[in-house]
Amino acid sequence: MMLDTVAIKNKILELSKRRSIKHGLPFVLFIIGGSFGLREFTALRYQYRQTQQVKNGMENTGLPMKEKSEMSLEAIYKTIEELNTDNWENKRIERPWEEETPKT
Repeated sequence: MMLDTVAIKNKILELSKRRSIKHGLPFVLFIIGGSFGLREFTALRYQYRQTQQVKNGMENTGLPMKEKSEMSLEAIYKTIEELNTDNWENKRIERPWEEETPKT
């Protein structure tokens, strides 16, 4: 049985003129392809979440990082409570674009 190329070509042209094929098929492909793409991006997020590269890199350069318990809200609040926040003086620093300001 021999395929009739003209009949196949006419059938493809007829299908390509249909609105559901012309607009619906690209939409469906976009939705399905987008779901696969999002799956890959979210997999990257969770794959590298547990890495300790930053912490190890900082310690190798000589900059120690604080522990999570030292950086909690409660620990920071306790250090601020110990400071004397009632008596302070506003000190102005020199701006690079200003000339030397008189000391007051």
